[in-house]
Amino acid sequence: MAQLPWLHQPLEAFCSLLKTKRIGHAYLVAMDMGYGGEQLTLALAKSSLCTAVGYAGSCGFCKSCQLVEANNHPDLYRVEADGAQIKVDQIRTLCQKLTTTPQQGGRRIAFILNSERLNQASANALLKTLEEPGKDTILFLQANSPSRLLSTISSRCQRLHLEIPAKSVVRQWLHQELQISEDVTWCLPVVGGPLAVIEAVESGREQLLVSYRKAWLQSLSSGLLCDSLINVNEKQVSDALKVLYLVVHRILVKKQEVDPLTRVALANFAGKIMQVETRLSVMPTVNSLALFEGLTIEYRQLMSQ
Repeated sequence: MAQLPWLHQPLEAFCSLLKTKRIGHAYLVAMDMGYGGEQLTLALAKSSLCTAVGYAGSCGFCKSCQLVEANNHPDLYRVEADGAQIKVDQIRTLCQKLTTTPQQGGRRIAFILNSERLNQASANALLKTLEEPGKDTILFLQANSPSRLLSTISSRCQRLHLEIPAKSVVRQWLHQELQISEDVTWCLPVVGGPLAVIEAVESGREQLLVSYRKAWLQSLSSGLLCDSLINVNEKQVSDALKVLYLVVHRILVKKQEVDPLTRVALANFAGKIMQVETRLSVMPTVNSLALFEGLTIEYRQLMSQ
């Protein structure tokens, strides 16, 4: 939290509510994990359990804080996806635990990470607890994509005021954290946030994304798929498609002379790329070579009209 300055304000606002006893019972934390959504959610939960909470967050020294730090607080419950979804049995188990008496005599706190992965059955199982969670119970639902969260769930949660930091702020922060001069913020839409950018740089993924960008520019120009795109494996298809979307979007921005009808078609093509990428999670297998060749041909036909 101390290293993520854009999270200080929402934590302070929440702690102010805690100290003035104006706290709600359910909050939607609409912050991508790549921007610190998990860290913020845990900080909110920890502050809710702290017996000496300040305006800047939990004290870090009380028994409750020490138990949280040790991942051993009996009244703090964490739920995250089991595979691609958060399953109904996970939520039923959580709701049952929240009916018990707090072992530390304070609040019972639950937080659900990637809550947009609740399916219809698990969401329905959570509804009654969201409406009537019981005394001294707070639920935090973190979501990378809050628009994908079922409206029956999001409508029952209060929202903290969260703002994604400006790109210039992220750029400066990354320069300080990574001690590099080059601008790596271009890949933010691909990896999901500045924390994910750091991981991508350190793992070499960012350089792979750069190679995709160069390959797509060359492939779209020549009409022939580059070797680096021919050899993409199934786990890399999503990254390659997201980079293609950025390349097409950049072409839209730079080529202002393109006639309006072609620009509309190009915008629709970019939307199609992201629709395909979204569907990847439910595809049993994908022929990336055929997919990439088809998109390259479609782009060439579109631009030649």
